[in-house]
Amino acid sequence: MAEPSLAVRRKSRPGSVSKRSRAPVQPSAVCSPVARKRMSSGGEGPPAETPCSNESEEDMFGDHDSFYGNDSLLAEVDDIEKKYLQDKNTNIKVAGEIIIGNQSGIHQKKQDHFSNSENMVVFKADKEDAFQMNDNDPVDSNQELTESTLDDLPSSQLLYFEKMGELSSGSRTSPVSERRNKCVNFSLDKIRSPSFCPDTEHRNRPTDFSSDSKCDLFKTESLKDHLKSAMTGNAKAQTLQVSKTKQLKEAVLSEEICVARKTIESSSVDIGPFYGLPSKVKDLFRQFRGIETLYEWQHDCLMLESLQQRKNLIYSLPTSGGKTLVAEIIILQELLCRQKDVLMILPYVAIVQEKVRGLSSFGIELDFLVEEYAGSKGRFPPIKRRIKKSLYIATIEKGHALVNSLIETERIDDLGLVVVDELHMLGEGSRGATLEITLAKILYTSKNTQIIGMSATLNNVGDLQKFLQAEYYTNNFRPVELKEYVKIRDSIYAVDSKTENGFTFSRLLNFKYSSNLEKADPDHIIALVTEVIPKYSCLIFCPTKKNCENVASMLCKYLKKEFRAHREKEKQDLIKNLENIGNGSVCPILKQTIPFGIAYHHSGLTNDERKSIEEAYSTGVLCLLACTATLAAGVNLPARRVILRAPYVANDFLKKNQYKQMIGRAGRAGIDSAGESILIVQEKDKHLVQDLVNSPLENCYSSLLLELTKGMQSLLLSLVGLKIAVTHEEVNNFMCSTLLGIQQQLLSKEKSLTEIIKDGLENLIEKGLLKGRICEKDHNSKCTLTITPLGKATYKGSIDLAYCNLLYRDLKKGLEGLILESNLHLLYLATPYDMTSNYSPDWMIYLKQNVDSAVVNRLYLSFVLYTLLKETNIWSVSEKFNMSRGYVQNLLNSAASFASCVLHFSEELEEFWVYKALLTELTKKLTYCVKAELTPLMEVAGVLEARAKQLYNAGYKTLAHLANANPETLVKMIEHLSRRQAKQIVSSAKMLLSEKAEALQEEVEELLKVPTDIPGTC
Repeated sequence: MAEPSLAVRRKSRPGSVSKRSRAPVQPSAVCSPVARKRMSSGGEGPPAETPCSNESEEDMFGDHDSFYGNDSLLAEVDDIEKKYLQDKNTNIKVAGEIIIGNQSGIHQKKQDHFSNSENMVVFKADKEDAFQMNDNDPVDSNQELTESTLDDLPSSQLLYFEKMGELSSGSRTSPVSERRNKCVNFSLDKIRSPSFCPDTEHRNRPTDFSSDSKCDLFKTESLKDHLKSAMTGNAKAQTLQVSKTKQLKEAVLSEEICVARKTIESSSVDIGPFYGLPSKVKDLFRQFRGIETLYEWQHDCLMLESLQQRKNLIYSLPTSGGKTLVAEIIILQELLCRQKDVLMILPYVAIVQEKVRGLSSFGIELDFLVEEYAGSKGRFPPIKRRIKKSLYIATIEKGHALVNSLIETERIDDLGLVVVDELHMLGEGSRGATLEITLAKILYTSKNTQIIGMSATLNNVGDLQKFLQAEYYTNNFRPVELKEYVKIRDSIYAVDSKTENGFTFSRLLNFKYSSNLEKADPDHIIALVTEVIPKYSCLIFCPTKKNCENVASMLCKYLKKEFRAHREKEKQDLIKNLENIGNGSVCPILKQTIPFGIAYHHSGLTNDERKSIEEAYSTGVLCLLACTATLAAGVNLPARRVILRAPYVANDFLKKNQYKQMIGRAGRAGIDSAGESILIVQEKDKHLVQDLVNSPLENCYSSLLLELTKGMQSLLLSLVGLKIAVTHEEVNNFMCSTLLGIQQQLLSKEKSLTEIIKDGLENLIEKGLLKGRICEKDHNSKCTLTITPLGKATYKGSIDLAYCNLLYRDLKKGLEGLILESNLHLLYLATPYDMTSNYSPDWMIYLKQNVDSAVVNRLYLSFVLYTLLKETNIWSVSEKFNMSRGYVQNLLNSAASFASCVLHFSEELEEFWVYKALLTELTKKLTYCVKAELTPLMEVAGVLEARAKQLYNAGYKTLAHLANANPETLVKMIEHLSRRQAKQIVSSAKMLLSEKAEALQEEVEELLKVPTDIPGTC
């Protein structure tokens, strides 16, 4: 695959249009160091040395003009010389000042000037301007001239001057030589300086210098001869003993960044070393990801004309095709070259945390910040950074709140790029509605923010293109071939769209079943998995959580004992690790299945358990996971074979999008030559499955109408609150630009979009969230809508409109008698309303009374949270309340997020000032739910409770300890910690420490800033 060259291109001499031809053979020619030091097109490491000797007849000046091969340069010098000698009235102009020299002083110094040729440098920089350094120039002007001149000299010539200065310093030191040496050193320092940017220096360089008209400096010896002598000396000068690559590394990096920034801003097709980025980025991808080259489609996508012109883009490829890498390169272009902030929206908290860990290493090396916006984490509005740019990695909900805060503070244009993963989620319920609202606001309020959307499962792309005003790129590339199969009874059929029924017979299962085994495993799962495990990995997608556990248990009962011997010690370590996580408790099913290399994976696991199982599977300790459909859209866990236990998710028949997501996990790039998916089908479902495998992907439709309180009404409220649209007409204009506006004829057949908007606004006015009235169409005056304090608190707190009035009443009532003896009262207020319907306590005492069941359920859940904060042990609490530990974990996560929402809600209502401090601390406790001393460690991405305890016990007690830790030492001191995990933890800690330091610096800068509106000043 052809990639953009990483070589640093030398600026051509203005005097030469093309490269000079080689000279005829000359016995005395010297091999040019300039020719040797040109970098390879790959841009990595020092170039290969070209064998040469002092007797070589190669052109000694490479791409530079050669006075042996072509006299065009010298001819131009002669012309300039004559021109200046003929002009008797030219004054010396240096840096815009007219300098009148002392004539006697000039004649007095002529002999010194010509007796030491090193005291004069003539360098051709532009077609019409010559740079000249003369003895009689004043010190300041001459120094400025020489610094300017020497900026463009090759390093070998600078070293030559340095050496000549040292040789002459023993006998005499003239003012001119002192100035020359100072300038040479200055230029050398600039080459070594990491901040040296040739383009910038060139722009600031003075370019107009003239000779003294009355000076006859060329009587004794011609300028041509001096130039020849100087260039010969330059060619013979010794090169540095140290590697030039090492010495010029920082200068090259800086130059590449300048070139990249300049090129991308000009939207050029030729975008520099590594897609507009310094070659260091390519090295980092190799170091952190093991990526040597890009796939051809990735290169083609990055070189799209639409991307160069900063147009919005949607691109779609199969799962595991490498979509994320393209997005990350585009993100780095925005952060480093265009110096703009970036928002990356991901569907789930676990994926956000994984991406924060993965990109923190890049942030440390390339000097940008990575900020997590998930659960209760995130600052609104984000800190406005002085120097560093920020990459915000957010869930859909937090991304929406972040965009709202940027619009409100008029900083939305600081956001240069928004990247959305799993774009097809636009059509998935309330979360899809929130995503649509977010993108619509960005499109409407900022014309400078680019949007990139990616997905593996898109169908009605035309609607999405209109909505996002985007170009479209697609490719069917997969790094590993995927073979789809369907199993009916003991026969396996290949999926073949060319045949009439969509299936082609492939083979019969070759596995002998006893009658007992046939009863236990009627779907022949054992036969299918033993074909691949333990040598290869396997995923079994099951319809329900209970089914996952049953399948895992059944497999272990009938697998041969030989399976236990595979990586036995590491499996025992995993069980010990799970026992530590559960404070001595471990799930009996996992204890039974892990020795065979098998585990289940679903939402019933705690965060720590899930992370440990995923890591064990990734490293091959576990070879099979029985999982629910959520894993298909979550973290990347590929397998050699994917088995779909049934074509159902819970009780619903499988959708094509879900099917594609699941089978997309088959095949691991770089490990497997092919991936296989097998869908187990009962005879009764055969026709439905035929339709499934041969049908197109489902269309993506707007969810704004389906989710009224989280969709349409939420959008209308925030439009008025953010002053994006404050009249009925303006709201109509905005709604036409949404996905709903584009699909309105399909989705709103009973009512027009205008009528739906009118009904929504009236409903918000009735609820007391908006003020004003809606004018009829024939009304001449514009009726402006305004938001009430309750409405503002609702949209800023991201509170569901179905509960905003109820929350207000509960908080108001709490003020009458807030009990602060313990956290219980506050926990009740922070318990999410939408979880009360999921659990009903069996309390006879309450059933005998006429009490609102929602209040009872909420109180019961607050007891669970209260016990959890006291004991900080999910296992013991789940046993005490007879709940699954996964449910308790979910309750804790939801309560932390809702507490954060209630906090923001309270901040907008002055009457609730008392809750601000109380809820701030409670939110923190719910977020981490650990002992106070572990909280600083838990702030680091990827560090959960079990790991935090290990680190604390090993002496790593603060964020600073982790940020300055040696990854190798961590691996030795912490059990079950891989080298990759140790590096990610250290990088994440460094990034978090950097963020906190930056925030404090911002605060100091703000405090010390002199106000511009001080009374009595102009």
